[in-house]
Amino acid sequence: MITPKFNFRLFLAGFTCFLLFSLPAFSQGKLQGKIQDQNSKQALSFASVAVYSPSDSLVGGGITEENGSFTIDLPFGKFYALVEFMGFESFKSELFELSRSGIQVDLGTIFLKSSAEDLEEVLVQGEKTLMELSLDKRIFNVGKDLANAGGTATDILMNLPSVAVDPEGNVRLRGSSNVRILIDGKPSGLVSFKGSSGLRQLPANLVERVEVITNPSARYEAEGMAGVINIILKKDNKQGFNGSFEVIAGTPLNLGFSANLNYRKNRINWFINYGFARRYQPYVSEQYQEVYEDGNTLILNQANSGELRGWNNNIRGGLDYFFSEQSVLTLSYLWRRTDGRRITDIRYDDYLNSLDNFLGYSLRRQDEKEKEPNSEIALNYKRSFAEKGHELTATFTYLNYWENSDQLFTEFRFDENGQAIPEENLVQTSLNDEFENQYLLQVDYTKPLGTEGKFETGIRTSFREMENDFIVSQENESGDLVPLPGLDNIFLYNENILAAYGILGNKTGNWSYQAGLRAEHTDVETILAETNERNPRKYTNLFPSAHLTYNISEENAFQLSYSRRVRRPVYNDLSPYVTFSDQRNFFSGNPDLDPEFTDAFELGHIKYFEKGTLFSTAYFRNTVDKIERIRTVNEEGFATTLPYNLTGEQSFGLEFSADYRPVNWWKLDLNLNFFHADIDGSNIQADFQAKTTSFLARQTSRFTLEGGWDLQLRTNYDARQKTAQGVRKGIFFMDLSASKQILDERGRLIFTVNDILNSRRNRFITEGVNFYTEGDSQFIRRQINLTFSFRVKQ
Repeated sequence: MITPKFNFRLFLAGFTCFLLFSLPAFSQGKLQGKIQDQNSKQALSFASVAVYSPSDSLVGGGITEENGSFTIDLPFGKFYALVEFMGFESFKSELFELSRSGIQVDLGTIFLKSSAEDLEEVLVQGEKTLMELSLDKRIFNVGKDLANAGGTATDILMNLPSVAVDPEGNVRLRGSSNVRILIDGKPSGLVSFKGSSGLRQLPANLVERVEVITNPSARYEAEGMAGVINIILKKDNKQGFNGSFEVIAGTPLNLGFSANLNYRKNRINWFINYGFARRYQPYVSEQYQEVYEDGNTLILNQANSGELRGWNNNIRGGLDYFFSEQSVLTLSYLWRRTDGRRITDIRYDDYLNSLDNFLGYSLRRQDEKEKEPNSEIALNYKRSFAEKGHELTATFTYLNYWENSDQLFTEFRFDENGQAIPEENLVQTSLNDEFENQYLLQVDYTKPLGTEGKFETGIRTSFREMENDFIVSQENESGDLVPLPGLDNIFLYNENILAAYGILGNKTGNWSYQAGLRAEHTDVETILAETNERNPRKYTNLFPSAHLTYNISEENAFQLSYSRRVRRPVYNDLSPYVTFSDQRNFFSGNPDLDPEFTDAFELGHIKYFEKGTLFSTAYFRNTVDKIERIRTVNEEGFATTLPYNLTGEQSFGLEFSADYRPVNWWKLDLNLNFFHADIDGSNIQADFQAKTTSFLARQTSRFTLEGGWDLQLRTNYDARQKTAQGVRKGIFFMDLSASKQILDERGRLIFTVNDILNSRRNRFITEGVNFYTEGDSQFIRRQINLTFSFRVKQ
């Protein structure tokens, strides 16, 4: 057994680096300077600056900006700086001191001399903390979380505090499913037609970090009642060649490869990310249903089992071109393609009044082949002016998406004695082509005012064209396929949104304040082309936001914030296309939906202790015209689930996020979210009202042992929660990970077991005036992965 050795000096140095790197806004002093080439006097961008204590312990560091300047937040004390840049001799400064009487040290311009010899490759390792906290956002450096190895972007979100992902891939933030998910700050095809479940196609190794913003300012689009989740993809910009590779093997089948490569020389920085995955995903579900009709009870026992086999490719590449140190143009291209085959077998057992009175059974099979290619082109320009914080950025994005689904359904009916009933057999087909084109143009401008003030403004316009060409056919007695009434149409969705915003902020003593206003004009029209049914919607709304911060000390601060948010009905909410994979359970959209609006309030507090950090938040949300899916069942026991506008919902909660390091080899992270919601759906049905109190809990322990070993154990519990029609039962699951550094610490082997107990199941009860339904499904089983990662010159 390996016995970890406690080293107080290493623990203190590591803990100091954790605070300084993850929470610079509350550091005590600053070090600044500028790096130039001694011969050409040109600025050296992206040079590394490391700060050490007199005992040679690493305290902090950073890299220079495009103009060669750097600013590093540090605690009070005596230090020296070490400046390094490939092809140049290193520079070591004299000792300097930061104190209350001198909180800022300027090293001036440092000139580096070119090295006359070829440099040996040097490995400089630094460790980002898993979570960086500030009062208005939390940033998660996902590479430090071992549980993400070999997974997808969905697995990353599932491991974040405040975020829950149900077994179908739907994302909830603080208990609400109305969350806006962005990729690199923009809409993406990964969260378009298929919603957040499309993130299962994005390998986790291509993600750099995730930002969770629960009460966004007016700078962000107003979409998303619960807030914004922004997924940042990897892109390096260090001089020379840098890269990392990852190979994955797992069971159920999970084979993958990904690479992140970067090469920078002079004015041009090239970058490329590639990911390939081949997966097999088995799934099962059960459903029990009672339908009350004319004094009788129709009983259904349903069992589903299926598998999804497929592969996907993701490639993203581009370049940064530096016109000057203050002017950068970035062009990037993303292409993704997914091919899959889904086979689902369903058995329906029918009873009358009791399980002793068996009526017969049906066997249904879905055989689906689907193709999903999509691409994105993004052009971004950034101009930095002489005054720090004075910036102009402009972005243009084009998104193209297509999905083809070709499905064959066969169903065979048998009587109570197991004898076939050929006349009740069914053969059905469903052909579905979905298209999307989206254009986005955004310009943002930031101008400092005075010493601490800032003014921000910007405009944004987006145009979105979506089409769903669908037809469902059924074989008649002659063997011909005939379209089913109402299921042969072309659904068109056209959306234009124009937005402008302004934000003004300043600081007075310990108080910081910011107020903003965003105006958005929405023009949406849906069309059923075959029947010429049009549903145009136009509305203009104002979305104010405000943030007020009080810094009691460098280690203790409060923030009060407010924002108004909107959830617009989008394609999946509005499309009348009916899913036919399950003959007894149909899902569709509702073209008559209205947007829902939310007023969100938060009071946050952050406190640093000697061995940890505590972040706490109290929040309240008032939502009108809440969108929620409602289930209805007809007299034959066939169910349809559609979204409707409920009267509204009021919710409030308390959230706590904490980290604690009792010793240098053991780190604890804890997230607790308690919330209460009052749902009012009486406009749909008098008894569609619910008051629910629930919570989410997540605890992670990470152990750093001798010999390059790391262990991580995470437990998750998503408690029982009431809905307008019933109950979603609690979910508990555990993940275990272990890693070992190899190949001179450039490589790492990671072993993960996600959902050790195979207990991550979605269980629910739904009730209506004439029915009772209970379900149990598991779409993601226990996954065991072995991952090998390797870094090149990083």
